[in-house]
Amino acid sequence: MNPYIELVRAPAALSVLGDTVAGAAAAGNPLRGRRLALPLASVAFYWSGMALNDWSDRELDAVERPERPIPSGRVSPEKALAVAGGLTVAGLALAAYGGAFRIALPLAGAVWAYDLVLKSTPAGPAAMAACRGLDVMLGAGGARAAVPAATVMAGHTFGLTALSRGEVHGASDVTARAALTGTAVATAAAVLGRAQSWRHRLGSLVFGGMYAANVGAAQLAATRDPSGPTVRKATMAGIHGMVPLQAALAARRGSLLGASVISAAIPLAKKLARRVSPT
Repeated sequence: MNPYIELVRAPAALSVLGDTVAGAAAAGNPLRGRRLALPLASVAFYWSGMALNDWSDRELDAVERPERPIPSGRVSPEKALAVAGGLTVAGLALAAYGGAFRIALPLAGAVWAYDLVLKSTPAGPAAMAACRGLDVMLGAGGARAAVPAATVMAGHTFGLTALSRGEVHGASDVTARAALTGTAVATAAAVLGRAQSWRHRLGSLVFGGMYAANVGAAQLAATRDPSGPTVRKATMAGIHGMVPLQAALAARRGSLLGASVISAAIPLAKKLARRVSPT
């Protein structure tokens, strides 16, 4: 496997494409024309964050995850940092082309701040949640109507990030229960509220049910056994679960087509995760 594909967790970017779709649906501004560049900008920022994550964690990974590209010697720290910087510039350029530069700039700043400063601090989960919320707002072009959708995705990300800290050494059952509670709240927030029609409501309920069942089951297992391997499975479920959550948000706000396109990424993401871990 190409070490750079592993470095940026390339297949995991399928979990961020739906952020901009959900944001655009919430704002009532479909992704068309130049705005089609916004999902690509989202992917570029995600990949840059993954590369920067491995660069900043290179010493820790040498002990805990020596198989990763940098500690294994397949990618040098200098090249990893260059990849992160180049992808950030690409993301900003794509966002500017799509008319959302004013949201992309703080999003890029949040990504770098998380990886370089905040990740290992108590503010880490909140910082990651801010990145995801801003990614939804990127698709909305900053429209206030998308704030509720951005808040739902940010809330899910907060719980996922807090739980993911136990991937290696395990987590507390309290953290796992909190993440499970957050999943229940996110499900309710995604499917309740104004819908465009009964069809859009039904679509939202279907996708919301998929999200709750898949993510909730993995997190419930983590409450019973918060060991490293179980927490890692719950983390992977939480990453993949972003897709049906995004689809539920998009469907309720009128984009059944967008939700269907988003949902097509679920089986592909799970298949590719067997080759390149998203965590």
